Amino acid sequence: MKGDLIIEYKMKRGKKGQFRPSVFIVAYKILADGTINYILLKRKLHWKGWEFPKGKIESGESKSKTARREAREETGLRVVKLKKFSVNGKYPYHKLLPDRPNYIGQTYTLFSAQVKDGKVKLDKKEHSGHIWLPFNKAIKKLTWPNQKKCLRIVNKRLMQDKKELIWK
Repeated sequence: MKGDLIIEYKMKRGKKGQFRPSVFIVAYKILADGTINYILLKRKLHWKGWEFPKGKIESGESKSKTARREAREETGLRVVKLKKFSVNGKYPYHKLLPDRPNYIGQTYTLFSAQVKDGKVKLDKKEHSGHIWLPFNKAIKKLTWPNQKKCLRIVNKRLMQDKKELIWK
């Protein structure tokens, strides 16, 4: 894909692989009282635990389009506000994944997505459940440290934006 950087990583025993380009999407809704709740998905494919929506950037697809598509595919909810953050990272997979034979990990770009409230429709292949939580509970529920870091970044920005609206 034009503009994408594929990073090679040398594994133990000299095996090489690539990192799969992807997006992390911290999806949230704003309740009538102004409270922000984040959706977490209960992962069942490749590992078990809690995460937010994420996914692979398809060939020819922009990161923003990927974020909108993945949020919709994994939750069934429509994105009403999308923000790209200047936050990127990468992580190795903890094991080789049979459906990703040439990949040994993922790179990611962080997005936040305010979603329209509605009925959640999960991708049953990847997830077995979901939960809406405020920040203080969501941060404890997430499985991976990199996703906790991303949630902190998004929540801080949303709290700053909320303060700015109150003072206007």
